[in-house]
Amino acid sequence: MGIGILQHINIRTGDLTGTVKFWEEAIGLKDGDRPNFQFPGAWLYSGDEAVMHLIDVSGMDETALTETGCIDHVAFAAEGFEAFKTQLKAQSYEFEERIVPGGRLWQLFVRDPNGVLCELNFEVATEAA
Repeated sequence: MGIGILQHINIRTGDLTGTVKFWEEAIGLKDGDRPNFQFPGAWLYSGDEAVMHLIDVSGMDETALTETGCIDHVAFAAEGFEAFKTQLKAQSYEFEERIVPGGRLWQLFVRDPNGVLCELNFEVATEAA
């Protein structure tokens, strides 16, 4: 028995277009190949990995979840702290900036159209080099 890395996150959304736009523009994921399921959605990639699965519930008898339940946030390792800040400001996304106690990580927090909080973590040693 064993466990590997987290493979993907799934978001049920009533705004597929806006959600794809956010994760592509603000975070840098790429909309890519997705199996031909019998329901609409999208898979967003980080490199070769489909890390974000989206299900479009706008045409279903189901509703999108407007709260994230007990999940607080999704976190990604990132590079280019200042570039991300500039990009988020230019796209008018509100974000919060933090320094982890001890000073090893800089963080940015931004919400997607569904209220999902995204945490971006930047290694200070790499960013300051």
